[in-house]
Amino acid sequence: MTVNDTPAYQPLRSIKSWAEEDRPREKLMLKGKAALTDAELLAILINSGTADLSAVDVARKILEGVGGSLHELARRNVKELSKFRGIGEARAITIVAALELGRRRREQEPLQRRRITCSRDAYDEIRPHLLDKPHEEFWVLLLNRGNEVIRPVQISAGGISGTVADPRIIFKAGLEQLASGIILVHNHPSGNLTPSQADRDLTRKLKDGARLLDMPILDHLILSDRTYLSFADEGIL
Repeated sequence: MTVNDTPAYQPLRSIKSWAEEDRPREKLMLKGKAALTDAELLAILINSGTADLSAVDVARKILEGVGGSLHELARRNVKELSKFRGIGEARAITIVAALELGRRRREQEPLQRRRITCSRDAYDEIRPHLLDKPHEEFWVLLLNRGNEVIRPVQISAGGISGTVADPRIIFKAGLEQLASGIILVHNHPSGNLTPSQADRDLTRKLKDGARLLDMPILDHLILSDRTYLSFADEGIL
């Protein structure tokens, strides 16, 4: 008689028992969305599995049922998806909604980003955000390598005579958006465009810090409702 050391039944491990970097949500946070397989992305939508199947296992079964084709999966309606084991109506609706968003995204034209070639371009881009403000606000324009605007970001809002611009928040915004350049912007509700000594000191401090991050400060604009002053144009950057 021989003894078989292998148990007759080994229960499937739940996702929670996996190494953190192998769990779909944690893997996305650690490695980015591109690192996940189709099954892992689908498992995030499914959220949980069954008594003996993890959410990833359920997702794999669904993909097998459509020949591994996301296009085929997108053709399935709620009733058809609900036939898969572990997929009820609520989960089927979630999958259909996610795939519909993807389809709509493909239909939309990519947003045309404004390319900043001079201080006037930057002023025209940011002016709508600061028009008619009775208090000071500090913003940044984050640019890519082609000097196109990734997005404008409000850093702070203050009183009539000033606002706080924390370098850590500014550089955090730039790093999160993978910016290649930053334009600083704040308004003077009084209409006086003369930069204060504090404006000059802050610009110099940020310029020195940005150089270390390879994310240069390209300009600093002071705005009023009608016009602006550019540090770069004035040679004081």
